[in-house]
Amino acid sequence: MNDNKSAYNSAIYDENIVNVLPYYKEFHAQIIDLVQATDVKSVNWLDTGCGTGTLAARVLESRRDVNFTLCDPSTQMLDLAKKKLAGRDVRFLNISSGELTFDAAYDVVTAVQSHHYYQPEERKKAVQNCYRALKENGVFITFENIRMSTEQSDTLALSRWTKFLSDHGKGKEEVRMHKDRRGNEFFPITIEEHLQLLRSCGFKSVDLLWSSYLQAGFFAIK
Repeated sequence: MNDNKSAYNSAIYDENIVNVLPYYKEFHAQIIDLVQATDVKSVNWLDTGCGTGTLAARVLESRRDVNFTLCDPSTQMLDLAKKKLAGRDVRFLNISSGELTFDAAYDVVTAVQSHHYYQPEERKKAVQNCYRALKENGVFITFENIRMSTEQSDTLALSRWTKFLSDHGKGKEEVRMHKDRRGNEFFPITIEEHLQLLRSCGFKSVDLLWSSYLQAGFFAIK
């Protein structure tokens, strides 16, 4: 049974996501590198839509000066995150980005593949909540599915993704399932629309961090 609109049951999420999203592990590597570059010590970090806690686990492998709050609307995902991070001083909350009520509490807020399920106004509210949760000069980092700027480019990008899925063991029916979710279960927007959304939520500095295939990462400074 799927949960939280993920393509997979939470119990097998980690082993499958790398075969669905190209360079998925690179998302976390880019985030960790960017946060390291801020040179902030004793980091208060909110990861919303945390899934199974993989990002936090990777961060805590090399840093002891990070205080994590992990949020996710899926109780199944949070249960797995709690097991993965057992023994760590991590706070867990069963809420979505749309329900965040933090005010100037965090140095870093991350949202990885978690806001593309929202309709436009819901997505904006989620990003505004992330903005409000940050301290002044705090950094918001998000990775999301995207669509290309034209239908022609989007068709080409979809063709590449289709090949990636097939090359990573997905049969025709499973490939079709993944492609059918796009625009029906999750709603990708263009890179420029992402940048404009971040600006409209009040961030003073907004930039593209990374992109490949049909995913992109962005960072914004409050």
